[in-house]
Amino acid sequence: MSNLKKSGQTMFVTSVSSCLLPCCAEQVREQPLNSASQGESTQSSSLETAEQLSCSLQLGAEEERPRPTKESKIISYVGFVTKILNVQAGLFLLDNQVCLCLAYQPLLNFARGLRPGACLELIDVHLLQKPLASFPFTVLGACLNSMVVLKSFSRLSTPYQPLASSGNLYLQLLFHFNLGMPLYLWLVSLLETFEERFSCFFGRRRLLSSTHQNPGAAEKFLVPLLQAMMPHREEARDIYNEILSKIHQCPLQKYLTLNPPCQAPSLSAVCRVAEQKSWEGFSPSQLLSPLEAQHMGTQELNRRLAWSYCTLSAETFQPQLILLGVLRVSSRSSSLQLQDKSSALRCVISHKDGSPFAQTALIGSLLKVENYQLVVERFLKTDFPSWEHLENLEHVREKKNSVYVQFYLEDVQVLHAAEGQIQKCLRSGSSSSLRNKEDGSTTSELETREAKMLKLEDPKADPGRDETCQGSQSSTRTRSCVSQLFLVTQKEGLMSRNYQLPAEEDKEAHELQHSFQATVLWLGRPQLWSHPGGIGNLSELEETGCDGKEGVTQQEVLLLFMGKSLRWFPFLHVDGLYRLTVPCCSDLEVFYKLCSPHLPATFLSRPSCPPCVLVQDSWHLEHETWISCLPEHQVTALSVLTGMDQRIVSIPEVLSSSFTGSLVSFCGEIVERTLCASPKNEKPPGHPKQIGTLLSTDHSVKLSVSAAPGSPVVMDVYIIATYLQHLRGLLPGAKILFQNLERKISRFHNVYCTYIASSCVSIISLPVSHLPFPSSPAEEASSPSLVFLSSLRPQLQNPAQARILCHLSCVLTVCLQWICSLCSCIFKEGRCTRHNPPCPSQTGVRQASARVVVEDGTGEAVVLCRNEHVAMMLGLSLLEWEAVQNCVQSRGSVFIQHGEAPGTGVTPLQLRNFRCGEVEFVSRVGPRLSLLCLKVEEVGQDALHYLNTQRRSRTSSSC
Repeated sequence: MSNLKKSGQTMFVTSVSSCLLPCCAEQVREQPLNSASQGESTQSSSLETAEQLSCSLQLGAEEERPRPTKESKIISYVGFVTKILNVQAGLFLLDNQVCLCLAYQPLLNFARGLRPGACLELIDVHLLQKPLASFPFTVLGACLNSMVVLKSFSRLSTPYQPLASSGNLYLQLLFHFNLGMPLYLWLVSLLETFEERFSCFFGRRRLLSSTHQNPGAAEKFLVPLLQAMMPHREEARDIYNEILSKIHQCPLQKYLTLNPPCQAPSLSAVCRVAEQKSWEGFSPSQLLSPLEAQHMGTQELNRRLAWSYCTLSAETFQPQLILLGVLRVSSRSSSLQLQDKSSALRCVISHKDGSPFAQTALIGSLLKVENYQLVVERFLKTDFPSWEHLENLEHVREKKNSVYVQFYLEDVQVLHAAEGQIQKCLRSGSSSSLRNKEDGSTTSELETREAKMLKLEDPKADPGRDETCQGSQSSTRTRSCVSQLFLVTQKEGLMSRNYQLPAEEDKEAHELQHSFQATVLWLGRPQLWSHPGGIGNLSELEETGCDGKEGVTQQEVLLLFMGKSLRWFPFLHVDGLYRLTVPCCSDLEVFYKLCSPHLPATFLSRPSCPPCVLVQDSWHLEHETWISCLPEHQVTALSVLTGMDQRIVSIPEVLSSSFTGSLVSFCGEIVERTLCASPKNEKPPGHPKQIGTLLSTDHSVKLSVSAAPGSPVVMDVYIIATYLQHLRGLLPGAKILFQNLERKISRFHNVYCTYIASSCVSIISLPVSHLPFPSSPAEEASSPSLVFLSSLRPQLQNPAQARILCHLSCVLTVCLQWICSLCSCIFKEGRCTRHNPPCPSQTGVRQASARVVVEDGTGEAVVLCRNEHVAMMLGLSLLEWEAVQNCVQSRGSVFIQHGEAPGTGVTPLQLRNFRCGEVEFVSRVGPRLSLLCLKVEEVGQDALHYLNTQRRSRTSSSC
């Protein structure tokens, strides 16, 4: 007998002189042990079968229901292995209903006998009922005090699944964090899903392998979750006490049913759940205010319902949803994607500092995102006759949706860098530039550079493979390459253009090709490299005169992107320095030899036309830096070459009557997004049929853009629906950089902008999380500031939105109409009055308008009010307003005019008499302004006192 110092327990120890013999009663003499060695031992229950265990589980569940912390029951059990759930995690299924967990004790002989069909006898194992809410089986856990006996081998021809003796991430994390059974089962489920989703991209060994200094992707993903669940890690497992202690103690003794704190499902499941949530409880009436909808005709009503959206954050899902995916870019949709084995999810990535996303080196990397916005764009095809039928969903003929995610790059964790997955494909050896340069690169740096080259190649053959699971395997051999550094000075949007690919030149029928083009400035001369990894720093800038020297080497070039080269669209941005590389090439004239006549010859012959280079599918683009990150003297030199000092203007400048430019670029925040009819004089370009949406080509979206949050200065931007399939992230609250929009002036002298072929947009910042069903994004904007009428300048082409505290002086005109919801003709006595041709509509819509004169002591204005605002302006209650409109139904329309005709206001700076009681005043009055009422309400006494106090404090400076 010996005493174990650490545990203080007495134990039998075998030595060289010990001998194990069969028990024989005649040769055995009982000898009592001292009190220290006669402690109570854990008693084993009798052997149970699957049927007996099922009955005891039902009884035990009723007994343990009110107890928050459960205590496992120690039993013995006999059963057959029917399935191996996860041999690396030590999970086996017995009798198709009980899970056996052997992770807490060592498996002898690498569990060779534990094949389906084997019979096991379990002695002193822990019975845990529902340790994990999402786990379907009751668990039998074997601790170090348990015994697993192989009663009989399997008679089935089932293969043996080997157990990893080292590098087993399941067991490493189990022992490192001393996990209980609920947390361990949750860990196993996360790791199984992780491996299934991404092993086809990187391989199982690369995902799960980990070392102390270089943790693998799975460990990077799981360790922070476990640390958050266990901020104060449990004490190390005491294996001696677990075996020898009088009172049994082990990690399986007590447990609490775990509701998983987070989830990381497949991307197909993410899209499916997001779609379900976007339509749950959805009703078309949620998208429109009843006061606004009741005055809409059929076309306007159904158009306003055709396009809506909802946003979902990580906290919207229970449990919280973590996004995992490999960053890819699709050449078909020209969009960034997070991808796993199941599906792909399009994404919009921004920087918190406002710079565009251009990190080409992240393509092929495994990303983890916890802070994001899932956006579900909903498209409806409806035929509602009027607002009264909005609750009848039979008028919804078709519905579709599109899901994408948007997030900041700063909220991304790279679990597996793309360079690591190609290291073995690279040939070892050093390489150097064919130019004179210092060779300070190491072998790993060279491999990283070539890895970037290889992983950017589009997969060949199957055009759909960029949407499916594939690794970054490449057989490209290490050869010389040619690169050219350039600066982007202008980028045009992605759309269908009248170009054709070189392989289709002989075809008779030509189709419009999806393409985009960019005007760039070649910096320096093409460089030849013996190895892609040898590409060095921005030494070409020395040849462009950016270092203050003379002898500028620069040329303006038009780069045309079609086919698979469309994948570079999300990465190419103005003011960015990029390197275009031709692999397996040693011809320094390659860029000039490939100048192709895709433009008309008459256009190419013009002196101002730059040479056009068609970017080939095999070429690689890499973002180097931004012009703002260069030294000051280089920034100044490049600004002189490109004229970049006059690009971005402010919205007030664009709205100014003195502005003369036709193409404008500005930055602003979207405050409202409205679907409207396209102008009749604008023909929608491109294909007549939209892909993935139900929007008609004669629709346009109107974006109301403010100069700053809460600013009353608003610019309207119109984008035809044809362009919308390539534009994502245009949501209220987002800050957008608009480039090369066409500035126009309406017949009412209002300035607006339109998106044309040369236009482009970039997402500067993402919107704050909205409610799942925002009814009117415009209502979320802050209220305009309170101003005086005298402070509104009539010379502005676009008056700003503002609030005024005023007095109603006179009602000039009131027009009440009952019109047809379909053709807008007068609706009289329950039917439309149009006869040639006759209108089949049987639904009428009430519409009203009024012109009133208001004053606030500093000036006067004629205000146009419409529909529900008319009742408020006239001071009518809802019942009175309903009675007035019912009287109009029999006549069709009523028009009332009082006083002077509208539009014949007083002449500028006229002296007018004003009377207040018995006192008469004479004042010089300016011209009446023409305003449009967006909202009206009667001011209460408290609010009137507060607003008057503000007015008095500003009277001296305003009058």
